[in-house]
Amino acid sequence: MSVKIRLQRHGKKGKPFYWVVAADARSKRDGKYLEKIGTYNPNTNPATIDLNIDSAVQWLHNGAQPTDTARAILSYKGALLKHHLDGGIRKGALTQEQADAKLAAWLEAKSGKVDSKKEGLTKVQADVRAKALKAEKEVNAKRLAAAAQAEVEATEEVVAEEEGVSEEEVVAAEEVAVAEAPAEEVVAEEAPVAEVATEEAPTAEETPKAEENNETTEA
Repeated sequence: MSVKIRLQRHGKKGKPFYWVVAADARSKRDGKYLEKIGTYNPNTNPATIDLNIDSAVQWLHNGAQPTDTARAILSYKGALLKHHLDGGIRKGALTQEQADAKLAAWLEAKSGKVDSKKEGLTKVQADVRAKALKAEKEVNAKRLAAAAQAEVEATEEVVAEEEGVSEEEVVAAEEVAVAEAPAEEVVAEEAPVAEVATEEAPTAEETPKAEENNETTEA
């Protein structure tokens, strides 16, 4: 029976989650499997891989063939290196202690690279958050400035309207004063006429004297 180490898809639509399994090459991709040896989550950065290295190496020893993606995962976790070192031990080229030391050194170096990548990603994420926060503050400041400007303009419009009403009232008062002015002048002009009429009218004392003079002349 031909065995393959491959990925079996799980998870939601748009968020796949894979199992690393050893399965019969004739079975369906998501069908029955012989053993689940790990998981692979590509939704995180970096991707999260959990692998049982000993089980994976044992299947490799038994002749299982990994797919391209599964091979990359096995290489990333050191399973292929361990399989290679075990071959050297069987041939007598290496002792178990030497193989273990080489594998430990490789895993430590790999862990350092992964941690460095995580730190870099964390720094990038922090920079992105800082830029987003700065941009949000600038937008909020512009909104506050625009609101303050709108309030000032509204206040100026109200003041302008009040001043406009006051000017109209003043103009109306002036027009009323101008309209009343000619009537006073007419009254002032008619006053001398009354005085002339008064001067021309004879007094009560002057009338009897005139009559007495007339009587004396007739006698």
